[in-house]
Amino acid sequence: MTVPQSIVFNGDLGSGKSTVSVEIAKRLGMRRVSVGDLYRQMAQERQMTALQLNLHAELDQAVDGYVDQLQRDIAASRERLVMDSRLAWHFFTDALKVHMITEPGEAARRVLLRPSGPAEQYTSLEEAKARLVERSESERNRFIIRYGVDKAQLRNYDLICDTTRAGAAEVIEHIIAAYEGRLCSEVLREAPPLLLLDPARVYPTEDIVTLRDRQDAGSVGDVAAAGDEPLEPLRIGYTGEHFFVVDGHRRLSAALQNGYRLVPARLVAEVDEPVVGGMSAIDYFAAQVRPSVIHDWSAAHGIDLPLPKPALLGDGAVLAGEPGAST
Repeated sequence: MTVPQSIVFNGDLGSGKSTVSVEIAKRLGMRRVSVGDLYRQMAQERQMTALQLNLHAELDQAVDGYVDQLQRDIAASRERLVMDSRLAWHFFTDALKVHMITEPGEAARRVLLRPSGPAEQYTSLEEAKARLVERSESERNRFIIRYGVDKAQLRNYDLICDTTRAGAAEVIEHIIAAYEGRLCSEVLREAPPLLLLDPARVYPTEDIVTLRDRQDAGSVGDVAAAGDEPLEPLRIGYTGEHFFVVDGHRRLSAALQNGYRLVPARLVAEVDEPVVGGMSAIDYFAAQVRPSVIHDWSAAHGIDLPLPKPALLGDGAVLAGEPGAST
């Protein structure tokens, strides 16, 4: 893979993209530009919160227009840099486009704990979580209406990195390895995005008993000896909210048993894209990911996979705590 000119970061609020982008810029000797810092400064100057500025920007195109032109000019300059921006992936062509994600509750906790200026203040974890979701949806809607692009679509990016449990140092090493062509270069070259997922947040589509019957006794040790980077990428589907295994249960199980916080994967299907037999990712998830499968997988690996919304579990699914659920 040819090393791209720049690295551009988009990501969930609280995903750690500022921390990671600052350190990567230092490591690679690049200048870093943060559009988020610029928006926060603009919000403070207008005596607004960041969410209020986002909502204002939906009505006043001058806010986005100024920032957009700045990004176009930087992209046209061909300068090799690190860009922290929720829309740089749309303006840059010669760049590694990184999208960072994290579990919403963890994102809210991080945002609540960090020092905040007058533009961003929350009084509780629940308020922070709700406001972050609202702000993200405001941005997403604005980008769809104004630019015709959806920031939530994973195929807009080259690399997706889940930072829920992975520390900054681990994330930085993986992103630099991908940038330099040392990590899953064939996926990045032939079928991006490369997914670096938290194995504890990936849903199984097979019963754990079936998996145990086929489990190679030496596979867990083999994965431990090799480390997470040489692990053959899993094949993964995405509903728009949840990641699930299409192929690679044994590798995912071994990664969990070895305590990995990131596993490489390739995206097979996203939302309405077909997985197998013309079945969409959402429909496949509903057909395969049953509550019993989730409970048994979670118990076997000592993790806590939350039950998805009933609509994603298929007709007749019974959730824990509802009438008819086993106790």
